[in-house]
Amino acid sequence: MGLLEFFKKIEPDKKKSPYLHTTYDAFFTFLFSPDSVTKGGVHIRDGMDLKRTMVMVVIAMQFCYLFGTYNIGHQHFVAAGQYLGILEGFHLKLAHGLIKLLPIFIVANVVGLGIEFIFAAKKGHAVEEGYLVSGALIPLIMPPDIPLWILGLSVAFAVILGKEAFGGTGMNIWNIALLARVFVFFAYPGTISGDEVWVSGYEKLAPGMSVDYSWWHTGLFNTVFEWMDVAKFQVGTVVADAYSGATPMGLATKGGWTAVTEQFSVAQMFWGTIPGSIGETSKPLILLGGLILLATGIASWRVMIGMIIGCAVMGLGFNAWDANAFMSVPWYYHFYIGSFLFAMVFMATDPVTASSTNIGKYIYGFAIGIIGLLIRVFNPGYPEGWMLAILFMNTFVPLIDYYVLEANMKKRVVNA
Repeated sequence: MGLLEFFKKIEPDKKKSPYLHTTYDAFFTFLFSPDSVTKGGVHIRDGMDLKRTMVMVVIAMQFCYLFGTYNIGHQHFVAAGQYLGILEGFHLKLAHGLIKLLPIFIVANVVGLGIEFIFAAKKGHAVEEGYLVSGALIPLIMPPDIPLWILGLSVAFAVILGKEAFGGTGMNIWNIALLARVFVFFAYPGTISGDEVWVSGYEKLAPGMSVDYSWWHTGLFNTVFEWMDVAKFQVGTVVADAYSGATPMGLATKGGWTAVTEQFSVAQMFWGTIPGSIGETSKPLILLGGLILLATGIASWRVMIGMIIGCAVMGLGFNAWDANAFMSVPWYYHFYIGSFLFAMVFMATDPVTASSTNIGKYIYGFAIGIIGLLIRVFNPGYPEGWMLAILFMNTFVPLIDYYVLEANMKKRVVNA
């Protein structure tokens, strides 16, 4: 109680110092839960506000962050032909992952929250909580070597044009994190497509190319590791012969399922020790995060079921057609050779941009499953489809809900 009173006493004047008050309010509402609850005989009394709801989503992503940090380092050393075992060089893998991931996380949140603070102060409103989730999602859907200035531009684009232009949190029609990624894809395609971008730490991902270590590797961490008497980062490390950095998706595009299994085992693809976006590779941990979102009622199981059915139907159709190598990939492997599960759990279920009617949720999810797999198989320049499919269906959500509500009202009139 004493701490609460202290914070109330130091509250800046809202009119004299709008920016300072906005900063204060953001931290105050993050530290303390609401002092009011829903009233009424038929309502649940609840002290859960939007900020704490968003925090639960961020907590569900932490499994992906932990594994993503490790996998950045693991793929780095696989490229060099070193420490191929899961536990081999574990400290080096975590250190390299942190060196790559932390700047991405910091830039994504400083730029995004900075813009949020400016708009909140200008409008005289409290800082909106929606960016807590977007700021956590954006690093997970980026490659580990993305240039930070490109990342900053993509975040600014997504927050200003995708969110603030529509009125802020709860008013945007497109998923903010996916807008940031789609900006990078169309404006700087070389940084988010191809085989080279998914493995970090080399001047160029080609056999014999040397490592590109920073002071953080050779100075800070090597000093710590020398003190601990464990293996250190070696400046002379080079990319191993015949290593390409190809992802399962890239291999499937060129050679179908046979090409995929020649380089990766099913277990590797399932557990996530493969190249890819930072947070999308480990399927069990994505599903664990999904269970948290379902248990807390934040994510809709109807959207997930619809998306699974849509992908399965289209996958079975492609298997029957079998007109190219990618169509021969068994339909059930489409669930985890790419980012399907991550898109389903953390992107498609966004309560702001997804359908709000129960029937609409099934339609919305089913359409994403169908369209996403169509894009994945038929687009040779971008062998993945969930980002574009979700953004496309975000656009049609109001139309879906309109017709669902119209059908419900007509049914009630007939039965009246």
